[in-house]
This record gives sequence, structure tokens and C-alpha cells, in this order.
Amino acid sequence: MSIVRMLLNALEKMPKFLQYLKDLLSRKSKLTMPPLSLEDRFNILRSIAEECIQDEELRNLLEKNPHPICYDGFEPSGRMHIAQGVMKTINVNKMTSAGCKVKILIADVFAQLNNKMGGDPEKIRVVGEYMIEIWKAFGMNLENVEFLWASDEMYSRPREYFPLVFDIATKNNLPRKMRCSQVMGRNDTDDLSAAQMLYPLMQCADVFFLKADICQLGMDQRKVNVLAREYCDDIKRKNKPVILSHHMLPGLKEGQEKMSKSDPSSAVFMEDEEDDVNEKIKKAYCRPRTVEGNPCLEYIKYIVFPWFNEFNVERTEQNGGAKVFATYEELVADYAKGDLHPADLKTALSEALNKILQPVRDHFENDKNAKALLKKVKGYELTK
Repeated sequence: MSIVRMLLNALEKMPKFLQYLKDLLSRKSKLTMPPLSLEDRFNILRSIAEECIQDEELRNLLEKNPHPICYDGFEPSGRMHIAQGVMKTINVNKMTSAGCKVKILIADVFAQLNNKMGGDPEKIRVVGEYMIEIWKAFGMNLENVEFLWASDEMYSRPREYFPLVFDIATKNNLPRKMRCSQVMGRNDTDDLSAAQMLYPLMQCADVFFLKADICQLGMDQRKVNVLAREYCDDIKRKNKPVILSHHMLPGLKEGQEKMSKSDPSSAVFMEDEEDDVNEKIKKAYCRPRTVEGNPCLEYIKYIVFPWFNEFNVERTEQNGGAKVFATYEELVADYAKGDLHPADLKTALSEALNKILQPVRDHFENDKNAKALLKKVKGYELTK
């Protein structure tokens, strides 16, 4: 056969070959990992929560529904601290890996009701966009994640949303609602505005409005999620939302149960420079041999170990030499005995946090839009 004829034959077959490759790649893209067992999915979701209401209900839900809707949310109220950034990313990625569809509500209306950013809706919108930008840059798996602006959702379906809020309001007395004030970062003894009185009722309504099967929020949001389960009793609804309440990281100062955005020294922020992180951890409360109430150990337990699966400490030979801790329990045992000095622990913690945060720093330095958002957010005055 002549070379010319061989080339012609090859060209005739090329479209079929290209289509074959296209079909092969298409099939490959649709291939998924072997499905996780029910027990695997349960354990993944259960690992998120400090408290689950209720374990058996979670098992039953996963058995009946391969893709339950999981509700999460945040109030755009200022710069993002490391618990919101790292812990939320870890938790959301766990939920999607277990088959959940995650709806993250950007609670802009709630921030306005709670007088965040002076109640200015434009500033609140900017803060919300900045927070989404961080999660995208940080590696949140967004394949089964949907960001929803509360204002867009409730005003697009007002005939569905507001009757639900009103019905929840009629079925709860004022003292019961006041006990949920913690969800706003308030106490039930605070002098609340009329707008703030609506806040817990609306948050409770969101659970049903978004058709959530699982509520995945912090322990500080537990009371309003329980209110949603109680409302199910009121309306004779059999399937109650399962509550997964995650741990709340403390502030870096002694006795701080929760990080405070109004006190920048009490928390590490997602775009903090390396020197800022080092200085904050250096000043953090970390009493020798004391595990209880030690924020540095909590950072390691809930951020460093989930991220790296180990904790690497570089020490001089005089202080015991370098050591890689494979488990948190091993680390705590050494620290409680005094075999690990606070200074060495803090140095290792700073190094780990800086490695985790570097991609976010790079993004906000190199992306013009992200850089502009951060500049605006840093210029806003925080309001409680």
C-alpha cells in the first residue's frame, strides 16, 4: 500500500478515533469511587459534631437518603477568624464526602437585624463576598455546595417565608424566644431591639425554608436548632432535622470561651501575616502542664491535626529533640507531664498555622478583586 493511501485511511478513521476518546473520557469523568457504607458516612458526619441530636435519627436519615440537605450559615460581621475559615472548610468537605448537599446561608438580613457593620446592607454584602472568596481560595470543595443570600431567598418567596416565621412566632412565648438570644452573640438579659427579637424566629424558619435534613452549626446555635425540633412537635411533623453542633474554639486569652472579632489579639484571622500569627500565638495563654482551658492545645486538636494528621515539634536536643506526634492524645500526655515546653509547642503551632494560611495570603495578594475586598473589610468599623 502506498504511503498516500495509508495517510488517507488514517485520516478517514481519525474522526471515529477522536469520538472514541471523547466517549472514553466522558465515561471516565462519570466514574465515582465505590460508595461509602452507611457506617462510614455516619462516622464521617458524627466526627464533625461535639453533640448530635440524635444519633439514631442520623443513621435512619442516611439509610433512606443518599444525599441529605445540610444547612450551614454565617453572619457577615467582619474579618474571618480561623475557626470560620479552617474548621468550616474541614466540616463542609466532610459533609460533601459523605454525600450531603450543603446549603450555606449568607445571613445578610440577620447581620442587618443584629446591627453588624452598623446595619449597612452594602457593607454587609461586601463582607459576605470576602468570606466566600476565602473559602474558595482555601480549598472548600464546592461541587455540592450552594451559597444562598438570605435576602435573595426570602424576598423571592415571601409568601412562603414570612407565614412560616409568623407561625413559629405564634407557637412560642417570649421567654422561650429570649433563651435563643445566644445565636446572635447576645444574652437573654441584653436590651434587645424589636428587630433582634425576630432573629431567632427567622433562623428557625430557615431550617424549614431551605428544606434542611441536617443543621450543622456551632454549639452556640444549638438552642435555636432545638427550637426547630420543638416546632416539629407543634405541627406534628414526624421527620425532625438532625442537629450536628460543632465545637467552638476559644479565644487566645485566658478564660475566653469564644473568639472575639472586636479584640483582634484574641483570634487568628485567615489573612493574618506570618508575623501577626507568630505574635498572637506567642502571647496566647498556655500554662505549663495545663491541658484544660488551653487555647493553644485546642487549636492543635481542631485545626492542625485534622489538616496534617500529625503535629511536628522541632526542639533542641536539650529539650528532648524533634518529635512528630501522631495523635492528639500522645501530645497531651507529653504536655501534661512537662515533657513538652509551652515555648516549643507555640513555635510549632505558629509554623503549622502559617503553612495552612499561606494559600489565602497568596490569593489576597495576587488577585485584584480579592485584594480590593480585603481592603474594604479592614477599613470597616466593627459594631456589636
